[in-house]
Amino acid sequence: MLHWTLVFLVIAIIAGVLGFTGLAGTAIGFAKILFVIFLILWIISFVMRGSKG
Repeated sequence: MLHWTLVFLVIAIIAGVLGFTGLAGTAIGFAKILFVIFLILWIISFVMRGSKG
């Protein structure tokens, strides 16, 4: 699960860079959505990892 959170983070950063530099204005919304997904998955993986040990 941690792998997917990192994948979403990288995609969100790339989309954010494209959106904030004006190359793709619609990428800002995409970056926000991916960032929220990354945060949710990160919290889930953090809780799951903490409950194992």
